[in-house]
Amino acid sequence: MKIQIINGPNLNLLGTREKEIYGEITFEKYLKLLHEHFGKVQIDYYQSNVEGEIINKLHETGFSYDGIILNAGGYTHTSVAIADAIKAIKSPVIEVHISNVFEREEYRHKSLIAPNCLGNISGFGLDSYRLAIEGLRVIKK
Repeated sequence: MKIQIINGPNLNLLGTREKEIYGEITFEKYLKLLHEHFGKVQIDYYQSNVEGEIINKLHETGFSYDGIILNAGGYTHTSVAIADAIKAIKSPVIEVHISNVFEREEYRHKSLIAPNCLGNISGFGLDSYRLAIEGLRVIKK
């Protein structure tokens, strides 16, 4: 099984950014734990603060991967272009958020990408990614 994780803007700052919301571990450290836990699953990782680069990665992997886990960060609530890119590809996409977006500011309650995703997981910290991989494994069977 081949899974692409795509993280959007500011997620390169995990471990230092708003620790009370996002925790103290970097994504690179968490990614090592995912690789250990899902040894037989190929997990590729990409992060960009640039909307167009996220779209390019969706296009690049969206026809050959078994699934994509996307934390679009702030673009979740603003990017019609990312929503359209998800709709245009064949690989199922799971929208992931580390925090529970519904406990946060009102503008975070609306996701433009959610209607084009297989599902949404939020509020479980970094384990939201693990849960998304589990979900993709279930639908792959």
